[in-house]
Amino acid sequence: MEMKIGKIPEMILKRSVLKQKKHRRAEVQVGLGSGLDASFIKVGKDETMVLSTNPVIASFCDTPEKAVHIAMNNIVVKGAKPIGILPTILLPPDSKEEDLRSLMQGLEKACDELDIEIIGGHTEVAVAINQPVLSITGVGKIKDMYRLDEGLKPSQELVMTQWAGWEGAVILAKDNRMLLSERYATDFLDNIEEETKNISVREAAKIGMEHGVKAMHDVTSGGIFGALWEIASAYHVGFSVDLKKIPIRQETVEISEFFELNPYLLTSRGCLLFVTEHGNELVSKLSIAGIHAAVIGRITANQDKVVINDDETRFLEPPKEDELSKAYK
Repeated sequence: MEMKIGKIPEMILKRSVLKQKKHRRAEVQVGLGSGLDASFIKVGKDETMVLSTNPVIASFCDTPEKAVHIAMNNIVVKGAKPIGILPTILLPPDSKEEDLRSLMQGLEKACDELDIEIIGGHTEVAVAINQPVLSITGVGKIKDMYRLDEGLKPSQELVMTQWAGWEGAVILAKDNRMLLSERYATDFLDNIEEETKNISVREAAKIGMEHGVKAMHDVTSGGIFGALWEIASAYHVGFSVDLKKIPIRQETVEISEFFELNPYLLTSRGCLLFVTEHGNELVSKLSIAGIHAAVIGRITANQDKVVINDDETRFLEPPKEDELSKAYK
């Protein structure tokens, strides 16, 4: 089967990746799996290491600082404390030493902000690529008593932070300024480009842990619909979500319409999805911290993945390529 740009479809992932791996080590408590995003390795009586790896293509990630935050998001949403990163840096043949130095300075700046360390890695000039690629492995640790692996139950509520598709809208607005200026006013585009959106979910995850959430999942490639599918797949549950309760900005709607994209399948780093017993209380705590959030649905007893829009009900399909990639074909 021919594969398209973006995340590997779940069917291919299960058939050609997950079915090929074997579990051999008792220390590996959570390993490779659909929607999991991080691995857990037992290292002590009551302590576990958490690891996650993320490849970042330069065209979709304008700073190395952003790449570090992307890697750390998968650590903090497991309730773990970040320790460090191991970056693999692949550069095209025309790269200069100054490019590498600048990239490393950006990585170190982000590590300083997060109080973590570069603890290893690899750097190489590769003939096979035509733009820089970062693959960052994040490392963290967690006390076993705080692990979020108890499973999910019907009636638990889904809470989402920030706005669906906003990261994708910002990228599209910056990369297509001249094209978009034919339809939209300068002020409209300036407002998007001047938006300094922090994609780190560290503060929101901390509030979630203090609140006692049952699960967290950062919303990345595939957007909010992709994240909903992934968390349901990881915990073997279903959900019912009200489309009109999903926070989305008007700028995202208009940019998506211009490129004929679905904003709910558009990359949304900086958004975090929670499962909790008390959704409104969590929304209130997040709001006090200046983090926009809303209750968008709940976990259901069956494994149906349902989105409701007024009187219309639809069933989500497994996530395919992120909508952002369609705009660059």
